[in-house]
Amino acid sequence: MQKKRLIIFYGSQTGTAEEYAIRLAKEAKQKFGIASLVCDPEEYDFENLDQIPEDCAVFFVMATYGEGEPTDNAVQLTQNIFDNDFEFTNGSHKLDGLKYVIFGLGNKTYEHYNAIARKMDTELEGMGAVRIGERGEGDDDRSMEEDYLEWKDGMWEAFAQAMGVEEGQGGDSPDFVVSELDSHVPEKVYQGELSARALTKTKGIHDAKNPFPAPITAARELFSLDGERNCVHMEVNIEGSGIAYQHGDHVGIWPQNSDLEVQRLLCALGLHAKQDTVIGIESLDPALAKVPFPVPTTYSAVLRYYIDISAVIGRQILGTLAKFAPTPEAEAFLSKLSTDKEEYGKVVTNGCLKLGEILQLAAGNDLSAPPSPENTTSWSVPFDIIVSSVPRLQPRFYSISSSPKLQPGSIHITAVVLKYQSLSSEHLPAKNVYGVGTNFILSLKHAHTGSASSDPALNAPAYAIDGPRGMYKGETGYKVPIHVRRSTFRLPTNPKTPVIMIGPGTVSSSCLSIFASGIELTPFRIGCRSLPWLRSGTCGPRSPNSREEWCGGTRRLGSHLALLWLPQIKRGLPVPR
Repeated sequence: MQKKRLIIFYGSQTGTAEEYAIRLAKEAKQKFGIASLVCDPEEYDFENLDQIPEDCAVFFVMATYGEGEPTDNAVQLTQNIFDNDFEFTNGSHKLDGLKYVIFGLGNKTYEHYNAIARKMDTELEGMGAVRIGERGEGDDDRSMEEDYLEWKDGMWEAFAQAMGVEEGQGGDSPDFVVSELDSHVPEKVYQGELSARALTKTKGIHDAKNPFPAPITAARELFSLDGERNCVHMEVNIEGSGIAYQHGDHVGIWPQNSDLEVQRLLCALGLHAKQDTVIGIESLDPALAKVPFPVPTTYSAVLRYYIDISAVIGRQILGTLAKFAPTPEAEAFLSKLSTDKEEYGKVVTNGCLKLGEILQLAAGNDLSAPPSPENTTSWSVPFDIIVSSVPRLQPRFYSISSSPKLQPGSIHITAVVLKYQSLSSEHLPAKNVYGVGTNFILSLKHAHTGSASSDPALNAPAYAIDGPRGMYKGETGYKVPIHVRRSTFRLPTNPKTPVIMIGPGTVSSSCLSIFASGIELTPFRIGCRSLPWLRSGTCGPRSPNSREEWCGGTRRLGSHLALLWLPQIKRGLPVPR
């Protein structure tokens, strides 16, 4: 077995850092023929970190979570690195000569941007470790992908020099073997189930690896029914699930890709007639690339439930897809996009193009027509490349807007539905772009209330909301797969500590959970942009439905509530009464 010369640790809350860790391992193999070990730090002890051989290096791919905190799986790692009293096998808190690379994931709209990666870098240098290349920082508010691409080329050059290796010693090799199964047990085929327990309908703890299909008990529109925007309030029943939550926690909803994008990609990959074919997937190097979803499964289940085909396609994969283009023109088109950052931005980023759409566009197909095998050019892209290159479809997280004190058996979700216009280019006109999670919620709301979708346009998303084997369609209504993610936010324990909450959009409804939990403790200040609303006491959401919910929460606060006029505060002027 080839010696692993790279150890790659990832601190990941939603899976993104893990994806970048795997990408780095794959690139090391392709460029230099170097084998890597991709590690979840939660599964390792770090006393032996000082024993890494001189011809090896450690990569840290670290996301910053919450208020500048490590992700859950990186708590122990960061504690060991940051604690000067922690000793390695050398009897000291030193890592002299350890070669390391670090890439951080953050968001500049938050105060503690990339705090964990920056602190890790400072601490490692102080311990005598030697960084290879510059510290990389990805900004999710801008473009994590472009930040990564800009960083990695210079890093690999420095890596080659530090490790004494030359590029070209590796090669393109698949990560997985995808095989179509002639013999299988139908009951053991995953049709979109998210866990083995979901497939076998056995009881167990409901978490990120085993979401709970929560029955929807209420769903309604909070914005004006004749308006262009939607804000959905949904209530789900968690009684008997073992799920509990606190104020400030988040609920993760597991969405699916829309019917349109699933059909588009099935046609573009030449799999429309084989969409229900059962497939097995085997990793050729489990230490480098684990099969990212349960198998055996089907082509259509992978595209609908397991991988994120609704995301904007990354620039790096376009060069790989170009090798399988059906025409020289399509190959040239994708090759240019993969190497020309500016052109990629104009066409793909501004156009919000997904995987299926870029394949259709490159082949000269009509994106405005419903995709079919007759009007969509088939590409001969091996399915293992799709599995390797497209990230796993992740849950979407929303602040819980119910109170664990008032509604312990129910979780309330309040979310503005994401819909916006892309920018036009010489290749495509502007189009509507729909967020995956919130439009899935909107579709469930329509089904629960029996109302029709408000947007009959071609690319308005429709979903298979019955779920795999109809598991999300109950006798009395629909269910939605959820789990709860803990938050580090808690109200101050000192009842005299004032609380100021500032936030846009649906934050007012989400704050109802905190209102109920802190009603006997803390005075609340709630800002408002509209002076007439402030004076009339109706500061909050503007539609009748959402205002009713808002006012219910503010009435419970009574004398603990204070309203502030935000424009006056911003200019340092007295707050009007």
